[in-house]
Amino acid sequence: MPLSTYFFVAVGAYLLGSIPFGFLLVRAVLKEDIRSKGSGNIGATNVLRSGNKGLGALTFLLDACKGFLAVWLTQFVPAGQGVSRQNLLAIAALFAILGHIYTVWLRFKGGKGVATAFGVFVAIAPLAALASLGVFAVVFLLSKYVSLASILAAIAFPCFAMVLRHPAYGSWLTAVIFLAAVIVIAKHHQNIGRLVRGTEYRFGKKSGAATA
Repeated sequence: MPLSTYFFVAVGAYLLGSIPFGFLLVRAVLKEDIRSKGSGNIGATNVLRSGNKGLGALTFLLDACKGFLAVWLTQFVPAGQGVSRQNLLAIAALFAILGHIYTVWLRFKGGKGVATAFGVFVAIAPLAALASLGVFAVVFLLSKYVSLASILAAIAFPCFAMVLRHPAYGSWLTAVIFLAAVIVIAKHHQNIGRLVRGTEYRFGKKSGAATA
C-alpha cells in the first residue's frame, strides 16, 4: 500500500508538471512553435522573448501554479499505514519539477524548472520562497541576467528554508528541498559557462540569439 500510494502521487505530480503551458500558449495565440524561437526552451523567459510579454507572464504563472497544485493536492491523499504526509509532499514536489523539465508530451524536452520549482517552494516553505523571489528580483534588477538571478535564487532557497520559521522537515523533504535547487542549477550549466565567458544574454539587450 505505501509503495503504490507513493507511485500514484509521483505519476500524478509528473503528469501535472509536464503540461507544457509555454508551448501551448504560443501555439494557440501566436500560431508558432516556441521551440523554434530563441533558446528553444518552453519556459517563461523564452516565451517572453517571443515578443509577447503577456504570454511570458502567463506562462510563468501557470508553470508556478502547476508546481504548487501538485504539492497542495497531496493533502487529499490518505496518509497513515506507512504513508508519511511529508514524504508525499516530497515526492510530489520532485516529480512536478521533473515533469516540467522532461515533459512526456514533447519527447521529454521541457524547460529549466524555475517557475515550477517556485510554485513547489511556495507550497512547501512560503516564507523561504518569497525570500528567494526577493533575491531573484534584486539580482535581476542589478544585472539584467535572468539566468544569474535564477541560479542565485535557487541557491538561496534551501538556506532560507533551513533558517526561517517552518515546520520540522523530515529527511525526504529536506533532501528534496536541496535536490530541487541542485536540479535547477544543473539545468543552467550552459548559462553558467556563458556567464563566465561574458557571452550570456542580458535581458533587454538586442541580440539575435536568446539562450536562456
